[in-house]
Amino acid sequence: MIKICVVGSIGSGKTYISKLLAGKKFPIFNADEEVSNVYKQKSIFAKLKKTLSKYIASYPIDKQELIQAISSNQNNLKKIIKIVHPEVRKKMKLFLQKNKSKKVVIMDIPLLLENKLHEPEDVIICIDANQKLLDAKLKQRPSYNKKMISILRKIQLPIEEKKLLADFVLVNNYNKKTMQLRVKELLGRIVIND
Repeated sequence: MIKICVVGSIGSGKTYISKLLAGKKFPIFNADEEVSNVYKQKSIFAKLKKTLSKYIASYPIDKQELIQAISSNQNNLKKIIKIVHPEVRKKMKLFLQKNKSKKVVIMDIPLLLENKLHEPEDVIICIDANQKLLDAKLKQRPSYNKKMISILRKIQLPIEEKKLLADFVLVNNYNKKTMQLRVKELLGRIVIND
């Protein structure tokens, strides 16, 4: 099995590129989606409510409550990560077990490198983007929160470091046709005879 791991900055287009890489052939593990699912678990709600009782009140967990907790004290992000990430890792292991006979799997995990979730044989693609374009894309998101993005960026490795650790750097110019061509060409270099 070839594990293609997609990393990059917030807003660089990791999920979009992951979907292009997967097409209709390969399964995707999307860590952000799994985090959302984990927040719906009553056991996780109970742990977060106990740890952050001042902020967490409603079930299912309201993202605004999490944002408020993190914005008021950045140490709360570490507390959330400590509760949520082990669950996401379990889901990742189950995904890999379930898909072990697949030729390729796509791993869309924003903190893959930071949390050392990769293996030496994994193919790491770093999505790079022009900072102005990236910021403009982020501002278009309905959930855009400048302070939260700044906090989340602090827990990520700098993009230059990610590029050095990657096997491939794919520059996202946010043009659909260009990116489809770039991804197809890159996939041809990674997955031979498919």
